[in-house]
Amino acid sequence: MKITRKAAGAAAATAAVALVLTACSGGDDTGGDEGGDVTLTVAWWGNDDRAAKYEESIDLFEEANPGVTVQTQFQAWDDYWTARNTEAAGSALPDVFQMDLSYLRQYGGTGQLADLGEYTDQIDTSGFDEALLSSGTIDGAQYGVPTSQNTLAMFYNQDVLDKIGVEPLAEGYTWDDLNAFITEASEAGAGEDPAIYGMGDYTGTFWFFLQWLIQQGTDPFTEDGQLAFDEAQMAEFLNLPGSLRDSGALYPTERGVQLAPLSGFTSNEVGAEASWDNFLAGYVADSGTENIEMLPMPSGANGPQQFWKPSMLLSSGANSEHPEEAAELISFLVNDPEVGKIFGTSKGVPAVAAQRDAMEVEEGSVDATVVAYEEAVADQVTEAAPLPVEGFGSIEAEYKRLAEELGYGNITVDEFVEQWFMFAADNVGQS
Repeated sequence: MKITRKAAGAAAATAAVALVLTACSGGDDTGGDEGGDVTLTVAWWGNDDRAAKYEESIDLFEEANPGVTVQTQFQAWDDYWTARNTEAAGSALPDVFQMDLSYLRQYGGTGQLADLGEYTDQIDTSGFDEALLSSGTIDGAQYGVPTSQNTLAMFYNQDVLDKIGVEPLAEGYTWDDLNAFITEASEAGAGEDPAIYGMGDYTGTFWFFLQWLIQQGTDPFTEDGQLAFDEAQMAEFLNLPGSLRDSGALYPTERGVQLAPLSGFTSNEVGAEASWDNFLAGYVADSGTENIEMLPMPSGANGPQQFWKPSMLLSSGANSEHPEEAAELISFLVNDPEVGKIFGTSKGVPAVAAQRDAMEVEEGSVDATVVAYEEAVADQVTEAAPLPVEGFGSIEAEYKRLAEELGYGNITVDEFVEQWFMFAADNVGQS
């Protein structure tokens, strides 16, 4: 875990996670719960670049609210949720923290989050698309406010493809076309040192499976938070690469583990990689090239059938001693134009027009590319984002673990499916 300068002196709750505690003292004119100075805690996942953007944004909030001090911390993704789980067990979640849609049911459905819909005087939601805002609700309670939106994209590195003499995928390509591209690129790059591959095993990401299910006409989850797909569907998706997994045409799992936290794509050893569109900034920074382009996901019978997903949301712990001030900070972070200018598209395209309009988007910049991509695929974003089941974070992590085992050749597709469904039976609907 990394704690920024604002969190210096915060108490550590366990060796694995530092819990930044609130403190109240003195007096001011901010109207805090007890008429005194207010200290808020804020947490997010991300890297140093995101931390710098949060710090700059929070500085602006503190300038506008001189009676409020904000203590901050951030961690990498996996450590972040370990920390939040520990805090939740002790009813000590941060006043404001980044929330992912994958975990919304786990925390919101178990009473861990404040219903932000009760703070209409503090949070301005007038600039939100109603469908996007509703993605943060469960049973009518607003447990998260989206900061931004994104959708899936197929990234390709034109420099890498030029090096091996392979053309990128064309608009309207299918899953079969993707397999053909991977085969061609991996064969063309076999003589490079290190070898260049077309792509890693795209079936190893749970969200891609959900995207594929939607293309098959299956809503992944029921309204009451249960799975709406079966073992045969998961096996069919995992078998999509066909012989590529056995022939060695997919980027080796062991090589990807060696390079972590980089990937084969950001190490310029892979020609293409699918992810959320706001990953472009990180891809450009880590790979050292701006020559990275985006396409929609592979098409099914009715096209890509993509969906907008809140790239992240902001939530507040139900345990907060300063819920109104926490709500005001959330409103500031999602609405203030200067904050939109600071973050750009690094968290996804801003959710409200005031922040989108404030972005200093230079032609050819990363921000311009992401905005242009979302405008280009808007007519292909035809589906609602699936609201993950309670326990989604656990079943997603188990899917990732099993995908790695599959990549190593330690398990078969059938064993993957059997083990995953056994795990899901014990974890879906469980916090």
